[in-house]
Amino acid sequence: MESSRVAPPAGVPQVVLKPRRAQPFFGRHPWVFAGAIARTPAGLNPGDEVALVSDQGEFIARGLFNPHSAIRVRLFSWQPEVALDDDFWRIRLEQAITLRRDRLGWWGPQTGCRLVFSEADGLSGLIVDRYGDWLLLQCTSLALYQRRELVVNLLRELVQPRGIWLRTEKGIREAEGLETADHLLWGEPPPRPLWITENSLSFAVDVVEGQKTGFFLDQRVNRQAFVPLLVPGRLLDVCCFSGGFALNAARDPRITQVVGVDVSAAALEFARRNAEENRLSDRIEFRKGDAFKTLESLVSAGERFANIVLDPPKLARHGAGVDEALRGYHGLNRLALELMEPGGFLVTCSCTGHVSRAQFEEVLGRAAHSARRRMQILDSRGPSPDHPVDANCPESAYLKCVFARVL
Repeated sequence: MESSRVAPPAGVPQVVLKPRRAQPFFGRHPWVFAGAIARTPAGLNPGDEVALVSDQGEFIARGLFNPHSAIRVRLFSWQPEVALDDDFWRIRLEQAITLRRDRLGWWGPQTGCRLVFSEADGLSGLIVDRYGDWLLLQCTSLALYQRRELVVNLLRELVQPRGIWLRTEKGIREAEGLETADHLLWGEPPPRPLWITENSLSFAVDVVEGQKTGFFLDQRVNRQAFVPLLVPGRLLDVCCFSGGFALNAARDPRITQVVGVDVSAAALEFARRNAEENRLSDRIEFRKGDAFKTLESLVSAGERFANIVLDPPKLARHGAGVDEALRGYHGLNRLALELMEPGGFLVTCSCTGHVSRAQFEEVLGRAAHSARRRMQILDSRGPSPDHPVDANCPESAYLKCVFARVL
């Protein structure tokens, strides 16, 4: 008996897939790349709502079209009767806010959290971070940028912030054909710095010019969880940014000294300010330097550390850069392992979404072999729960954070 087909909604332009290309999208993966598409109707404009259909004419999902992007259609609704109207965006935003406010309880006056995490919240191309009374908005798709006024109005109603600032991600112009610059979307501009509290520590955040939206919110839980596993002795924090891991470690009386390294002078200025604010300046030394060169010089100098944190920035933005990224992770971790005292504790991270957890852990094994050390993985973690993973979009599981003992 032939299975019943779902008819596409009337009046919505149809984007037709090539034969045998429909399965991932029936499985609710939200990205339709140009190579999977057989044809699009004439006259479509960037940001238009479309219905994705199989080569047999069966409805799959509703999405937003962008002829300038490799992701030609971003999918949002798998129900033909659910249009991408104002009510749709309101419901999705309410669902995202409910998780952070009601389930996680991360809603204090100086709390930082990711309020909307793109695909993981069913809002592909939209990121919203909350720092107390201010919201930082990133549009990584042209279609969501076109709807920014609606998004801002909904966020004003649902969150009642004091201000909303737009941040633009590096490379978005090339990826989406989107030309914009950081600016105030509504309300009061955020103070510089803006202070947040995490794990009873105070952090100054520059949401206007800092990396990402000013703070690495995704490591919140990991910065708390690594402390009980610390080994008595020194700690080296490589790519320390504004001191998130370093300050948490410096409070532990078992740690005799913390050395934080970052290539950004601006980040180190905030790190020193944060250490001073938390009365930890006498326990932390911050140094400006490239991660690879600093590790090499420490190895040459015969330095040793009981604990090392490696949290480098993204090493590949596209699939073509994965091999180079893996070589980079191998080199960083091999050098770190050469610096470690026997029985030391390593926290090593990858935020490169194109590198899988299996690939990253395989690299760690090879690095341990090259350094002639034995590594025991104690925990293989992801981001904090305000950065959830969409079960149908594995690319949203971008962060790998491995806790390991080195023998």
